Amino acid sequence: MMKDQEEEEFITVRVQDPRIQDQNSWAAYVDYKIFLYTNSKAFTVKTSCVRRRYREFVWLRRQLQKNAGLVPLPELPGKKPFFQVNDIESIERRRQGLQQFLEKVLHTTVFLSDSQLHLFLQTQLPPAQIEACVQGRTPFSVNKAILDNAMCRKSILLREDAEAVGYECGSSPSHPNQVNDVETSDETPATQEEPATSERI
Repeated sequence: MMKDQEEEEFITVRVQDPRIQDQNSWAAYVDYKIFLYTNSKAFTVKTSCVRRRYREFVWLRRQLQKNAGLVPLPELPGKKPFFQVNDIESIERRRQGLQQFLEKVLHTTVFLSDSQLHLFLQTQLPPAQIEACVQGRTPFSVNKAILDNAMCRKSILLREDAEAVGYECGSSPSHPNQVNDVETSDETPATQEEPATSERI
């Protein structure tokens, strides 16, 4: 056997830490931390952490489907018309479903070449800016957006057992004031939600 045999590639993703955002507002919603750790050559940055909400997963699945051809996409957890942000069991079921969705997506090779997936997982850009970036309508490239996002995560500490600690996610991408250099989008403002006791998606 060759000593210099290449290390087997892996992609570890975790959906965790659901949080209610704008809890005292009529626009309350839940978002989830997505932690990614990998040695895959498909990824420019090997460790990242962002927060995303359910409707952004819906957007991601729709975008991936456009480029997937006949490759079947995994399903998202079921959508409820009035998702209760204070229903712990429903939030946990949704978290598990989102985790399973991402695991299946990341273990399907064709999706790993989709820049929108990388921007979704490794930047806080909202969907409209992700679309603009991959279409070349932003002053920054996909790689620059990812690298700049990673540069802001200087608190990361890696143990020898490959566990990451001290890694803080940025604020929810539902507030797109973090990156403003993008052409105007027709995306519906994120504040048009159901009352605080429920969220639309």
